[in-house]
Amino acid sequence: MLEPFGKDEDEKFALNSELFNTLKRGTTLVEYSSPNIAKKFHAGHLRSTIIGNFIANLKQCLGNNVIRMNYLGDWGMQFGLLGAGFSKFGCQEKLKQNPLQHLFEVYVQVNKEAEHNEDMMQAARDFFRQLEQHESEALSLWQQFREITVDEYQHVYKRLGVHFDIYSGESFHHHQAQEVVQQLQSRGLLKTSEKGTGVVDLSSTGDMSSVCTVLRSDGTTLYITRDLAAAIDRKEKYHFDEMIYVTDKSQANHFHQLFHILLAMGHSWADRCEHVPFGLVLGMNTRRGEVVFLEDVLDEARARMLHNMNQSKTTKEMDNSEDTAEKVGISALIVQDFRGALQSDYTFDWDRMLQAQGDTGVFLQYTHARLRSLIRRNEGVEAVIFDPSLLLEQTSIAILQHLLRYDEVLYQSAQDLQPKHLVNFLLKLCHLIASAHRELPVKGSSQDVAQARLRLFSGACSVLANGMRILGITPVDKM
Repeated sequence: MLEPFGKDEDEKFALNSELFNTLKRGTTLVEYSSPNIAKKFHAGHLRSTIIGNFIANLKQCLGNNVIRMNYLGDWGMQFGLLGAGFSKFGCQEKLKQNPLQHLFEVYVQVNKEAEHNEDMMQAARDFFRQLEQHESEALSLWQQFREITVDEYQHVYKRLGVHFDIYSGESFHHHQAQEVVQQLQSRGLLKTSEKGTGVVDLSSTGDMSSVCTVLRSDGTTLYITRDLAAAIDRKEKYHFDEMIYVTDKSQANHFHQLFHILLAMGHSWADRCEHVPFGLVLGMNTRRGEVVFLEDVLDEARARMLHNMNQSKTTKEMDNSEDTAEKVGISALIVQDFRGALQSDYTFDWDRMLQAQGDTGVFLQYTHARLRSLIRRNEGVEAVIFDPSLLLEQTSIAILQHLLRYDEVLYQSAQDLQPKHLVNFLLKLCHLIASAHRELPVKGSSQDVAQARLRLFSGACSVLANGMRILGITPVDKM
C-alpha cells in the first residue's frame, strides 16, 4: 500500500480503486458562487463558493471533465434602480477607488429614495427598459458596473484559491428567455392568470393549484424564465452529462419548478440536473460589525490568525507570515463550514474556528506543516526500498488501516456531494498522526526502522495534502 509513495505516484493514491468503476464519468457543469452585481457578497455567497469549489475539485479528481461556472445576477430591476441612482448619487472617482463599496452605497441610497419617491421608481423602470432595448448609454454604464465588479470578485476568488472557467450571467439569456416563452406557448404549457401574468401549471391534476409565473403582465421575463433559457443554452453549448447548482436551501422550490418545466418541455436531461442546497450562516460578524463584503471576513481571518501565530511559542520563522496566516485562516473558514451536513444552519464562531487544538482547519494545517518539517529534517534517510514488517506497532497499523479507507470516503462524497466525510476522515488522520509522532520516533531509531516510519509519515502527508486540496485548502509547509 505504501509503494506508490516512493515512486511519485502519491497524487493517484486510491484513485484507481475498483470502487470508482461504477461512477459515471463525463462532463459535469457546476454553477456556484453567483453573486449579484452591486449587492453585498455575503456569507451565503461564501458558502456557495467554497461548496461549489469542493464539488468541482472532487468531480475532477475522480476523472470527470468539469466546467466551473459563475452565473452572475447581472440583470433585472435592480439595474434599473442602480442606473437611475448612479446618475443622481454616483461618482466616477469613488467608483474607481472602491467600486463594490460605492455601488453598494448608491444601491442603498436609491432604494431608500424610491420607497417614497415615485419619480425615482419611474426613472428606474425607464432605465431598465432602455437596457432591455439595448440603448447605448444605459448599456455602457451597465457594462462598466459589470466589468468592475467581476474584476473585484476575481481578486477575492484568487485569495480563496477559487477559479472559474466561465463568467456567465442572466444578461446573456434575456433574449433567449422570450424564445422559451414561445416554446412554452407552442407546447400549450403557457396559461394566462387572472392578473394577466404568464404561468405554467405544475399541478398533477391540471387544476392550476400549483403554478409557476414565467412572464410579468407587461411581458417582461422573470428570473426563472432566464434560468430555463440558461439551462437549455448550456446543454446545447457544453453537452454536459450532469449539471449541479449550488445555492441556499430557500431556492429548493425554484429548482424543483425549473426541472419540472424542463421535463414538461421535453428535455429529458433535466433528470440529470441537481440542486445542492445549504443552510444559513448565523452571526457572521467582524470587529467592524455585520459583514457586508467577503473581503472583510478574509482580512479578519488573516489578522486573527497572524495574532495567534505571533502568540504561539511553536511558530516557525518564515519569509511570508501574512501569506501563511491567510492560507491557514481560509482553511479554518472552510473546515468550520464543512463539518456538518450542508443543509444545516450553523453559528459562525471565530474563536472556536481558529483553535490549533481541536477539530479545525488550523489543526489540519499544523499537522501538515509538522509532517513536512519531519520529512525535510530527514532528507537522505528515505529509501526507495523499505521493510514493511517494521511497521507492526498498533499506531502504524491504525494509520495504514485508516489510509485504506480513503477511496471509500471519496466514493461516499461522490454519492451525496457532502464534504463532511472527507473532513472527518482527515481530522481522524491528524489525530492518528499526532499519536504516531509521540510513539514512532524517526530520530534515534535504527536506519531501517527510520526508513519504514518515514515512508509511513510521507504517505500520510500525501493523503492529507491531497484531501485538503479537494476541500479547496492550500496546504502550508511551515507554520
